[in-house]
Amino acid sequence: MKTINRDLKKALKEYVNRLRKAVNLERQAEMEFHLNEIKKLSGAEREKRGRALLNLNFRITGEMLGDRHIVKVFRDKEFPENEISIGDYVLISDGNPLKFSIGGTVLEKSKHHLLIALDEYPPKWLTKRKVRVDLYANDVTFQRMLKALEKLERGESIFSIKHLLFKERLKKLNVKVEKFFDERLNYYQRKAVINALNYDPLYLIHGPPGTGKTVTAVEIIRQLVKMGKRVLVTADSNIAVDNVLEKLVDAGINVIRIGHPARVQEKLREHTLEMYVSRFPEYKDIVRIRNEINKLRNAQENYIKPIPKYRRGLSDKQILILAEYSKSIRGLKVSQIKSMAEWIKIQKRIEQLKDMLRKKLEILYKRAVESAQVICATNSSAGLEILEEEIFDVLIIDEATQATEPSCLIPLVKARKVILIGDHKQLPPTILSEEARKVLEVTLFERLMRIYGENYSTLLRIQYRMNENIMKFSSAMFYNNMLIADKSVQGIKMSDKYFTFRPPYDDTPVILVDVKGSERQRRGSTSRENIREARVATEIVANLLKLGVPPEDIAVITPYEDQRNVLRSFLRVKGLEINTVDGFQGREKEIVVLSLVRSNPHGEIGFLRDYRRLNVALTRARRKLIIIGNVETLSRDSVYKALIEYVKEYGMILSDYEVLSVSI
Repeated sequence: MKTINRDLKKALKEYVNRLRKAVNLERQAEMEFHLNEIKKLSGAEREKRGRALLNLNFRITGEMLGDRHIVKVFRDKEFPENEISIGDYVLISDGNPLKFSIGGTVLEKSKHHLLIALDEYPPKWLTKRKVRVDLYANDVTFQRMLKALEKLERGESIFSIKHLLFKERLKKLNVKVEKFFDERLNYYQRKAVINALNYDPLYLIHGPPGTGKTVTAVEIIRQLVKMGKRVLVTADSNIAVDNVLEKLVDAGINVIRIGHPARVQEKLREHTLEMYVSRFPEYKDIVRIRNEINKLRNAQENYIKPIPKYRRGLSDKQILILAEYSKSIRGLKVSQIKSMAEWIKIQKRIEQLKDMLRKKLEILYKRAVESAQVICATNSSAGLEILEEEIFDVLIIDEATQATEPSCLIPLVKARKVILIGDHKQLPPTILSEEARKVLEVTLFERLMRIYGENYSTLLRIQYRMNENIMKFSSAMFYNNMLIADKSVQGIKMSDKYFTFRPPYDDTPVILVDVKGSERQRRGSTSRENIREARVATEIVANLLKLGVPPEDIAVITPYEDQRNVLRSFLRVKGLEINTVDGFQGREKEIVVLSLVRSNPHGEIGFLRDYRRLNVALTRARRKLIIIGNVETLSRDSVYKALIEYVKEYGMILSDYEVLSVSI
């Protein structure tokens, strides 16, 4: 027994140290990524990418967070869509963050303003001009990963560490499912539900594209709730969490969504923690205190704020004493001192009320969390203080193959059992650090799949998304020909829904357009673009629209960011989605146009050789997949050569001339 414990301790130490190093490397890489982007791109370009906000007003609020000053940046018009979130680390500058900037953490975000806690006191000139805010790094998520690793290291994890590190025998329970809530579940989904409920303390559900992973997850949750279990449901992204949340709400489950309401879909916001507690009778005290704080802040504006210009080195205590005795000092009038003293008195009352507000909200939050049957959160939000002491019977991580292992550990340390749902044949999470990638690219799902294998996992085999001939190549290449197209989608085609024309606008499910244009690389970019392919894609989309296909039914995707940007400049059509393959993972459209970009005499295809990206790209379309690429270049690679042969057999290969010559 001592030997086993010694081996476990050694393995745990190596595991924690390896992941901790990788997390810190990735954190540093994220900071460097933003710094390099700031160097290369103009402010306008960075704002367009959602990683900066320009022409903001700047105001010191006078409030403190510990020893950190809180400032407000704002403008009258709504902010453009951006990636800046609460908890993110940002740089504030007068427009040139590389010359001079101060750092801070975002505390609050609305459509018009950010509240930021600064690392240092802001210089005077910042208050006199427009400022720029740049996203630098989301440090909160990294800190939560490190905290989860510390819990593991200290033996504070609720989940069994030995099952996490070694191939341990799983306990088989005797749970009977008398009735499925969703009677439409197919055989493989039902098998996954039964096995997930019966194996302890972990189970894996492998869900290829379109096989109903979320539907299966919801059935498992409903069965667990019926059994009286407490369930935590997480995913790496807000969108994935909301997908499960929406179905749970429709099923009438008592569920609370943890996380900032601004990040939750509007129709689901009533299920956020803040909205949930607003229905408690005691919430009227919260409203009263907030109203009182607002009134005091309005009253404060009638008095002089004791900023350095007026304070002149005086402490709050000194100002209050001088005001009491009607004394002037250092060139300050008695009226000015008394005005500052009133401001300070009001501020002290505001701080008292804020402390009271925080304590009352904590009580309501705790009561709400304890009463909920199911809690939904992102992996990162599962590390919020409100869930710090909570223990769950079961954790379900959806889209688990899109999250790094340290991300999954944030919720995992709170649960006795975990059910992981994902597909390691699709794209893994994005890792910026080359060194960290060696550790983080293999997700927890994939690592446990290697350890436990088919005995403790279920493959969902029936897919409900795409025409059988769109599905078959991926089924053969990635899933051992195990996928089955449900009858509802097996033969779906263009003419079921739209007016059709000659190829590529006919009922042929898969078409490859052979384009001989050359790829190019912009100066300073690691991405690629292909103007000829972009023009062909534009022509194809234009013709589809002429045929009456709604733009909302079409997606144009490409593996390369630069090509996506070219396509967006060519195709300015409202409702038409243009994205990278990575950005479109988990999505689907009736018709997908895929531009592969690579076209060169050497047969080099770069990161197209990550065949998981190809798998994602080929499995987004329901009725029609139109691939644009250079056959000669692509055929130098064995997998793409197999794809070309497949299209010859089950679809059609056209030249770009045949596409461009179509007149509708």
